[in-house]
Amino acid sequence: MWGGRFEGRLDPRLARFTSSLPVDIRLLTYDLRTSLAHARMLARQGIVPPQAGARVVEGLREMLLEAEAGTFPVDAQVEDVHTLTEGELFRRVGDAAGWLHTARSRNDQVVTAFRLWAKEAAVSTVGAVVRAQEALLRLVERDGHLLLPAYTHLQRAQPVLLGHHLLAYVWMLARDGRRLRRAYEAADVLPLGSGAAAGVSFPVDREAVARMLGFSHISENSLDATGDRDFAVELVDALALLMTHLSRWAEEAVLWSTEEFGFLLLTDAVATGSSIMPQKRNPDAAELIRGRWGRVAGNQMALLGVLKGLPLGYQRDLQEDKVLAFEAADVALETLEALAVLLAEARFRPERMRAALAAGFITATEVSDFLVRRGIPFRQAHKLAGQVVRHAEARGKTLADLAPEEWAALLPDLDAAALAQLQSAVTPEAAVEAKDVPGGTAPGQVRTAAVRAAAEVGRLREWAAAADAAEQRVREALRAPA
Repeated sequence: MWGGRFEGRLDPRLARFTSSLPVDIRLLTYDLRTSLAHARMLARQGIVPPQAGARVVEGLREMLLEAEAGTFPVDAQVEDVHTLTEGELFRRVGDAAGWLHTARSRNDQVVTAFRLWAKEAAVSTVGAVVRAQEALLRLVERDGHLLLPAYTHLQRAQPVLLGHHLLAYVWMLARDGRRLRRAYEAADVLPLGSGAAAGVSFPVDREAVARMLGFSHISENSLDATGDRDFAVELVDALALLMTHLSRWAEEAVLWSTEEFGFLLLTDAVATGSSIMPQKRNPDAAELIRGRWGRVAGNQMALLGVLKGLPLGYQRDLQEDKVLAFEAADVALETLEALAVLLAEARFRPERMRAALAAGFITATEVSDFLVRRGIPFRQAHKLAGQVVRHAEARGKTLADLAPEEWAALLPDLDAAALAQLQSAVTPEAAVEAKDVPGGTAPGQVRTAAVRAAAEVGRLREWAAAADAAEQRVREALRAPA
């Protein structure tokens, strides 16, 4: 591939060190699609002889079909996937293959294939995000009416509906889906035609190649295009934040499945046992979701480290970008699939949730809110509510346990009717009903939020289906005979 510049061969140790085939073999179909579109353009523009162009196009088309079927022959000794495909093309069509690399470099070739992969990875991940959201919405519909404590600082805070809690994750994942869409858009730019650094000296039709490969735009600057990996960073960034959200859910699943919480029962399908303790039901899958965040977040930082300080244009450092992006995408997709299984098997324990509501003075805020509605400034009301809590705590009582005469002594400015209203207001059900504002946990608000969330999930589902269908049409057109 390097031609006549070298007389000797690269030291075998460095050949092994610089080889990228074990990683970039994953780009095989994308590289062949890139080459096929490029070859068709060269032939149509009259840049290569018609007969040679036709042989190259047909040879590449056959190779693409084999690669998609998993029957493409792989020579593990070659340097990279580009060398692999070009060598196989020479084997099939002879010297005509030598015309293929006209008006391109491996620099713009590899980043084009990488961008094609990134677009498809974003679409696949959005699809998995949607499936996780749909599983959450099914739980909202089935169990969303249950009450449990919300927590701040991991201390019981206020009563909420389980549906409100679960919808929080639906909205987190919606933001992840939007970020993945933006990562798709960042990758949706064709760099092919930039050559090694300065552009190419032939009348290439970059817009035609973009249409053949399904890109919406072409790059504006050849030096930027060959060294640009912003799209990969944006994809891995989106995946890292997605994994952060999944790890938060996993941590709650681990906590909720403990005897200390007991809100979540692990079925046999998602629990594992102990090699020594026969009573154990361990949340291994949730723990691995939590633990695998580190691999994606680590790759995020490693990718930025590869790019830091690179001068303009292509540098061999960029060989290291793909292994980081590939692993991040694989881990995120596998994690979303595991999450979907865990959500499908989720069995909540209402009695444990209810018991947790009975302790910790979880409706104390309702006391201060009630007093505010009676005309008492909030800070004074907050102090009075704190005194009620201190009184009950000192006597080992809950707010529900306080007798009417205790309430009267603690809040002497309230008459009997007001005290009766207050005692009704500090039940968990009343506390939830009171949060009747958009974004709040009142049943009506949660029902409305669930409808809005389902619509958002539907839009994300439609986008993923449309993007996937568009990619399928592009692939089918490339497979077709010239």
